[in-house]
Amino acid sequence: MALPDEYLKYPMRRYGNDHDHYDWSMLHDRAPIQWPNGKSLAVWVNTSVQFFPLNQRGIPFKVPYGMAMPYPDLRHYSLRDYGNRVGLYRFFKAFERYNIKPTYAVSAQLANDNPYLLAQLLDQNAELICHGWNMDHLHYGGQDINEEAEIVTRAVNSLRDNSKRDIRGWLSPARNQSAHTPELLRKAGIEYCCDWVNDDLPYAFNTPNGPLTMLPLQTEIEDAHVICGNLHSEDAWVVQVIDAIDYLVAEAKQQKSGRMLGLSLHPWLTGQPHRIGCLEQILDYINQHDDIWQASAAEIIQHSGVQK
Repeated sequence: MALPDEYLKYPMRRYGNDHDHYDWSMLHDRAPIQWPNGKSLAVWVNTSVQFFPLNQRGIPFKVPYGMAMPYPDLRHYSLRDYGNRVGLYRFFKAFERYNIKPTYAVSAQLANDNPYLLAQLLDQNAELICHGWNMDHLHYGGQDINEEAEIVTRAVNSLRDNSKRDIRGWLSPARNQSAHTPELLRKAGIEYCCDWVNDDLPYAFNTPNGPLTMLPLQTEIEDAHVICGNLHSEDAWVVQVIDAIDYLVAEAKQQKSGRMLGLSLHPWLTGQPHRIGCLEQILDYINQHDDIWQASAAEIIQHSGVQK
């Protein structure tokens, strides 16, 4: 039975995108990107420093890797806390040892309630981005826009006030958004967002409140996604990250244009004593690779040419 003509008629039906968030472009058709010193691959290492409330509401869903058992789920709560008490400090040492310039995505409530931890992060002289208020305050479709605006404003302003830094970047809890999230971020003075993972380079994103840059933070090689989500071993995770690096370097050389890789890490997971060695293998590979420019999130955006 043939489909009626009306089935294929809808607003903005056209070649490419059916929205105006960003322009249609194929990766290989874009103007070449040149990273500093002729490097082929830009790598930014993001560490999520998160706060999971013990009494998670789970609205509109339970955050992945959060509280899973009936209240009080102390087993999972204390495991997440382990990352901020122990695992993160192993990260500090590993980053220093392998000359890594990390970016930290920080839950604003954690920074507000734990000034000592925030001071330790600031001592690293690394870039901070806002990771929402906490891991139980999600942004989602159907959420009242005023409620979401209050959460965004509270999170961004709190992290700015406590850190005394100009917070420019954002990573949503669970990378979940509503249709209004990008425009609310821009209104709050956020310049780039890491939620969308549909590219291997930063790209311009339009909002009613002005331009935003999307900086993809790849989910497929994230430590939690590979180890907890796909149930692969930490050794398999190392192989996957290195394979991704090697492929992107080769593609960049073949296309004569730089590529980018965002490595997403969680100290409660890969800061464990039986996994930190695997992270160190990856960091050592990044540090020794002649074709890698390892930089902060903001530095990569600056050199990408997306923000004029």
